[in-house]
Amino acid sequence: MHRCVRAQCALTAAGCYLALAMLLAACAAGSSSTPKPAAPRDPSSTARPAAQASPDGDVTAAAGRATPDASAEATPQPPATAPAPAPTSAPVAVVAPPPTSTPLPLPPPPPGGAASVGGCRMFPPDNPWNQDISSMPVDPNSAAYIASINTAGGNGFLHADFGGSGAYGIPYIVVPASQPLLPISFTAYGDESDPGPYPVPQDAPIEGGGAGDAHVLAVQQGTCRLYELYNAHPAGAGWNADSGAVFDLNSNALRPDSWTSADAAGLPILAGLARYDEVQAGAIRHALRFTVGSVQRAWVHPATHYGTSNDHARPPYGARMRLKPSFDISAYRGQSRVVLEALRRYGMVVADQGSSWFITGAADARWDDGDLDQLKTVPGTMFEVVQLGPILRP
Repeated sequence: MHRCVRAQCALTAAGCYLALAMLLAACAAGSSSTPKPAAPRDPSSTARPAAQASPDGDVTAAAGRATPDASAEATPQPPATAPAPAPTSAPVAVVAPPPTSTPLPLPPPPPGGAASVGGCRMFPPDNPWNQDISSMPVDPNSAAYIASINTAGGNGFLHADFGGSGAYGIPYIVVPASQPLLPISFTAYGDESDPGPYPVPQDAPIEGGGAGDAHVLAVQQGTCRLYELYNAHPAGAGWNADSGAVFDLNSNALRPDSWTSADAAGLPILAGLARYDEVQAGAIRHALRFTVGSVQRAWVHPATHYGTSNDHARPPYGARMRLKPSFDISAYRGQSRVVLEALRRYGMVVADQGSSWFITGAADARWDDGDLDQLKTVPGTMFEVVQLGPILRP
């Protein structure tokens, strides 16, 4: 404080600003005409979350950053001949909230369970696929399972195995209750398949156009049954397929233990797909399906089939993982944000062997690849395995 002002400290607060202005004018002749340097910036008034790299490589400030406080910038002194105007109110510092990696608690789940397909709900609300696992305890072997996945293919990051203008993902079709039944010839796992005929037309879309796993999925309206085929191809008046399974969408019944399905784990495929209509509506209300590079010869329900490895550090089929609550998803947007919110609440289920951390979605030309590429920045180490049920072996 200037020596000429210090003498006025005894003044009341109400007259302080007026006295200050008068004294500054009176003392101007004895003061240097050089402006005073600006006071050092108070770090607490400009604190902001650290910058984060966006999925496309740009660096952006984290959500919730503070607007720069204009009062903290250096202000030139008024001319020595003019008294400083008395302020009308005390300045208020704008302080940004401290940065944190802990997101806010999840909002309550939307009612009603998974979105319907063809007027059929995707299994009852209490089905394992529709179970909220956000508060379940972590499995004691979680760290070992996660580490083993990261050593078995993939690059250690999440990947959306769908998109590409509909070229990637698993297609499905909805057929009416009157759809004609076609014969099915099983060419590999007929002893673990549900016998035909199936109401699946020969022009039903085939995954990969018939290459690769060549899954075919059909939901029949009215009966609300799900028909799924693996390595399926039209043949004669019907289909050839390595295996097939039929699921009653109004039931929680599992396949017999040790049986496969159109999926290696013995699970329904459609129940675990990310579907565009759900994402567009703003919420995926069920677990997702994903693949890992190696699976042990074991399963946990609702899976019923086993993998090929004797290494018990590998996850069994049916193991369920969720995105850790400490992983901050606030910077993610659009379709990827909806997927990540589902992975925090409902998780994802080991359903097949393939590239590690690849989650599966329905084939749909409306997916936004640029948006989905955000998922490639989510490391697998940000997942944890929730408490498994009994581990079953063949």
